[in-house]
Amino acid sequence: MCVSATLNGSVVEYILSSTGKQKLGWMAMGFGQQMANSPMVILWPNSDGSITLSQRSARSEVMPTVDNNPPRVASVSTSLSSTSGQNPRLAFTIPADTNTKPSIIYGYSTTSPSSSAPNAVLVQHLESGVLRLDLTKPLSPSSTAPGATPTGGSADDSLPGSSDSLPLLPYQRLIVAHAILVVLGFLLFLPAGALLARYLRTFSPTWFQGHWIFQFAISGPLIVAGVALGIQSVSTAGAPHLDDAHKKWGVAIFVLYVIQCGLGAVIHWVKPKDSRRRPPQNYIHAVLGLTVIGLALYQVRSGYKTEWPKATGRGDVPNGANIIWHVWVIMIPVLYTLGLFLLPKQLRQEKKSRAARRRSN
Repeated sequence: MCVSATLNGSVVEYILSSTGKQKLGWMAMGFGQQMANSPMVILWPNSDGSITLSQRSARSEVMPTVDNNPPRVASVSTSLSSTSGQNPRLAFTIPADTNTKPSIIYGYSTTSPSSSAPNAVLVQHLESGVLRLDLTKPLSPSSTAPGATPTGGSADDSLPGSSDSLPLLPYQRLIVAHAILVVLGFLLFLPAGALLARYLRTFSPTWFQGHWIFQFAISGPLIVAGVALGIQSVSTAGAPHLDDAHKKWGVAIFVLYVIQCGLGAVIHWVKPKDSRRRPPQNYIHAVLGLTVIGLALYQVRSGYKTEWPKATGRGDVPNGANIIWHVWVIMIPVLYTLGLFLLPKQLRQEKKSRAARRRSN
């Protein structure tokens, strides 16, 4: 892309132009030398021929959000814009300030935003950079980019065709690590421990060893590390904590997991005396465990379907993740339901065990 600027009295006219080498999704520029805390103006064409202008800011290299009180208010210049042809250009005007040689950042994406709304989700840019403009240069008839320095940005044929092929930023690598660990903990080892208990407790008195190893010794470190990485990724990105449903549910599910582990320990080590029936906490433990796994399935889906595109701007994850999730969300309930056919045998065994304890006492 190319950026040109013209100082016209108390107003600066900026034109962001596509070189035509790749299709236009959105173009942006910001006033500063880095993305963090630089006021940005982002523009994109819509299918109805209109142009959306969105003024945004970001704390770090994350998807910028709408700034409702920008330092200077920009307006779309329809007379200088053109959304048709090989080289579309999007223009805006903004009040001039005292800096006649501003440094600006720019970005270009081939993926259109999710809607025409100013707060629409943006997919990460394919091209970005920093350049310096000189608004003191006089206009000349041959100048195609008045006010722009020779180092003005332009697209390159070697640019990747998808934001997914761009290197992951540090906070994005933390998100990936977070996802891997919590998926292993919540959706692999927790269900494995629940199914082991469901099937083996009627056949082997040592079932509890395998159960607690899966539920606590293996899942515990994975879940704690995964949650910690999730929190760290938010801090690294400079984003607010607990500002959306995914983050809030993540904390809630983690707390429920800790409660579940504590309840399981109490049930195993503290046996009620002279009990003639199965203690109610045993039922609570089973229901709570299944609830945690069910909520974790929902949480993982919201993570890759909603949180990842919103937090990174890199678009949807590969469809393979969605296929695996659908297989898992069907397979786990089916396997557990089949194991319930062993429940009558389990209850008979527990009744005999309670009677034997009463006789021994």
